[in-house]
Amino acid sequence: MRILGISAFYHDSAAALIEDGRIAAAAQEERFTRKKHDSGFPAHAIRYCLEDSGGGLEGVDFVAFYDKPFLKFERLLETYLAFAPKGFQSFNMAMPIWLREKLFQKDLLRKKFKAFDSEFDWKNKLLFAEHHQSHAASAFFPSPFEEAVILTMDGVGEWATTSVGQGSGNRLEMTKEIHFPHSLGLLYSAFTYYTGFRVNSGEYKVMGLAPYGEPKYAGLILDNIIDLKDDGTFRLDQSYFDYCTGLRMTNDKFDALFGGTRRRADELLTQRHMDLAASIQAVTEEAVLRLTRGLKAETGVKNLCLAGGVALNCVANGKVLRDAKFDNVWVQPAAGDAGGALGAALTAYHLFQGQPRTLDGPLDAMQGSYLGPAFEQSDIEARLSKAGAKFEVLTEEDVIASTAQAINDGKAVGWFQGRMEFGPRALGGRSILGDARSATMQKTLNLRVKYRESFRPFAPSVLREDVADWFEMDADSPYMLMVADVVESRRRDMTEAEKALFGIDKLNVPRSDIPAVTHVDYSARIQTVHRETNPRYHALITRFREISGCPVIVNTSFNVRGEPIVCTPEDAFHCFMGSDIEILVAGNCRLKKEDQDPALKLDYKDAFELD
Repeated sequence: MRILGISAFYHDSAAALIEDGRIAAAAQEERFTRKKHDSGFPAHAIRYCLEDSGGGLEGVDFVAFYDKPFLKFERLLETYLAFAPKGFQSFNMAMPIWLREKLFQKDLLRKKFKAFDSEFDWKNKLLFAEHHQSHAASAFFPSPFEEAVILTMDGVGEWATTSVGQGSGNRLEMTKEIHFPHSLGLLYSAFTYYTGFRVNSGEYKVMGLAPYGEPKYAGLILDNIIDLKDDGTFRLDQSYFDYCTGLRMTNDKFDALFGGTRRRADELLTQRHMDLAASIQAVTEEAVLRLTRGLKAETGVKNLCLAGGVALNCVANGKVLRDAKFDNVWVQPAAGDAGGALGAALTAYHLFQGQPRTLDGPLDAMQGSYLGPAFEQSDIEARLSKAGAKFEVLTEEDVIASTAQAINDGKAVGWFQGRMEFGPRALGGRSILGDARSATMQKTLNLRVKYRESFRPFAPSVLREDVADWFEMDADSPYMLMVADVVESRRRDMTEAEKALFGIDKLNVPRSDIPAVTHVDYSARIQTVHRETNPRYHALITRFREISGCPVIVNTSFNVRGEPIVCTPEDAFHCFMGSDIEILVAGNCRLKKEDQDPALKLDYKDAFELD
């Protein structure tokens, strides 16, 4: 049985294909259109999924969409009625779009799919799952657990903003929900907006900024904005927000509470903004911990699965793991709306069609999340040649040896290998690599390669077998969704003067033997690298360990600020030529910057809009 899952029209459109319960392919639309967070109909992603499996839409048994538009429309109407006449302007703006594009989404989907197969039986084969049901399915069914509690947290689906499910075998039952407008995701987005970053894309910046500040406003948030119960349930005081009816997240009352107006995007970050980031991060962590502790006490189940946009908060995830109330924690790598496409397909397969579920031993079913396009060596060579690239073709052994040496020499390396990752993280398929031991690598990559804010941290890729020797964690974290501290023995003692620094001044102080991936609070967003899912990447880090004594390298996504992660060899070459990446390794092709035609140099610094 083949089922195609779709997410579209709101955030991060994607498609995923299930074949007899196995995840065959999955990808976000943005990777093909080169439009970050593309929310349009995922025609390119669908085409990839179908072509990769060697069939067309005629061979698909069902198409599943990741939410129910009529329920979403019901929430919109009820919200505006509850707040009337406030918000008439936004209501007047929203209605034409809803009536034209979203309310009659079934008909819209049929029209869009005509390009694939005009004879497809839409009446019987187009299915709809609920939004949080899709999220929960994406977390439980690919997990390595026979039984688990599933916690989904995001901005809002149809009505639900936080939901709980219990999964067993091929069954999944949603048991509890918190409804809009009370939303942990929207609360975090409100502070994202207030600190001057873009909602739905800048939340991770707030998380990265938080360690530079102190949670001075956490008490203010808990006393005034969120009524957080001991079991993690909560309600938000809507008098501080405008997201229900307005064209902004926060209002004048919010400004008054925190002593100032929203930061403009071009305004310098101050210690106050860092303290605000630290405060909302602390409140979010506390809410998530109360929720997970309450669920453990209530259910007694030993396994926890997480999904939804809030599950991308890897700092909170790390605290849940260390809290150890659950024996095992697994997070869907595409936890946001993109993962809803996968969840919709799995919902249709297991819940709607009653198909069995088979576990793959201790491994999850995501295949390392390497589910996107791959390119044969001959195709890579042909594409690079057509783009005007100069390269040499190496043996696999030489690829590994020369790349490890380049990293050891302090070079920034573009690494384009195998299948593209599904989800927001580069995991060694479409990555920029560097030496974690370098005291200058973080600044170099941020300012000269990524063209982004200097405070942004980078993640370490570490061999799974070595993770406990370097970080205070001995668990799998293949999807870069867990944060842990560097072990004491690898840390560097700071001077009294260094300890007294505040804010961004902390950035340039090396804190460990691997300063490029050690955040200012000694933490790191860890990716454990496994031979079973990415043997070439594992071999590269193993070789680097042999020549350097260190099994840790810098891994950041292969893109610049505002650009989606590269998909094709051409994308990789263009990013290579538009940044200060010094070496590009695409398949077995090695490119050196100094060998390239200067006329092909691109200016990527301002090529993409700040996200």
